Amino acid sequence: MQGTAKSAVTKRSVVIGGHKTSVSLEEPFWSEVRAIAESERITVSNLLRRIDRERSNANLSSAIRVYVLEHVRDRLRDALREEELETPADAAFRPTLAAY
Repeated sequence: MQGTAKSAVTKRSVVIGGHKTSVSLEEPFWSEVRAIAESERITVSNLLRRIDRERSNANLSSAIRVYVLEHVRDRLRDALREEELETPADAAFRPTLAAY
């Protein structure tokens, strides 16, 4: 984990499917929601509408957190698969985390 400091919950008003509602999330989740929406070239509102439609019995804030977690896990899994497919020559040119 990056840090042990608590992240304050931020409550934001959003429009989902034409209805205004409030969603409370920690700032790292809001940042990731924005990044996901940007990467998919959709608005945050459209992403939240998708999450809202797909959720089952969870409150919206919890459903968003789970969606973000699954998205990050999927990206990590994809990156690890790509790394496994690299040749030794490819790996030699990839910077390591220790270099940073």
